[in-house]
Amino acid sequence: MSALEVLWCDNHVLAIQKPAGLPSVPDESGDESALDLARAWVKQEYNKPGDVFLGVVHRLDRPVSGVLCFGRTSKGSARLTEALRERRVQKTYLGVVQGELTGEGFLEQSLLKDSSRNRVNVVGEGTEGARLARTRWRVLRSGVQASLLELEPLTGRSHQLRVACATLGAPLLGDLKYGAQMALPDRSVALHSLRFLTPHPSREEQLRIECRPPRTAWWRIATEVKVLSGGGLVELEP
Repeated sequence: MSALEVLWCDNHVLAIQKPAGLPSVPDESGDESALDLARAWVKQEYNKPGDVFLGVVHRLDRPVSGVLCFGRTSKGSARLTEALRERRVQKTYLGVVQGELTGEGFLEQSLLKDSSRNRVNVVGEGTEGARLARTRWRVLRSGVQASLLELEPLTGRSHQLRVACATLGAPLLGDLKYGAQMALPDRSVALHSLRFLTPHPSREEQLRIECRPPRTAWWRIATEVKVLSGGGLVELEP
């Protein structure tokens, strides 16, 4: 079993740092998943007999890293899912894209998923089966070879942020599916779930879970960059 980095655990919520390359849940590959590892951790940590319940409330694409949350109880899972559905959860991502990009903005797109190719396309408004995606973006650091973006999905559509970056003419590093020129050495996509801010399922408080980007060469652009975190700024240290 691979090592698991736990970011938060209480009676109702478990949050882990998912490494790039690990599927969020079991898939057709048969590879070990984040859900498998999280269940095994709970079983060992709390000496649980039998099967361990963990509710899947959201997912990260296999090549994406960062904060991944599960519900430890049916109530916790249901309330986290409800908060996501009602858009009371704020998710913040970092992305490293090809080329020089500046500014900030808002994208609204109609996305249609081609399940046979596991690819999402931008289509015309009103296309049957399409879903509306809204994304806020801003450039934190701009360079000739690569730029660092802060991305906030206001909806939860498949591949939403990957498509948004491609639409800006700056595909995420390593994202061959959406226009990147070459793969990264570990086959990841340079997209990282930095922060998950949600109402706690059982307490009258906000739960903020964060984790820093991987320590790989393509994430060095994030070193010493400051991003908003609640009421203040967090510096992304090397």
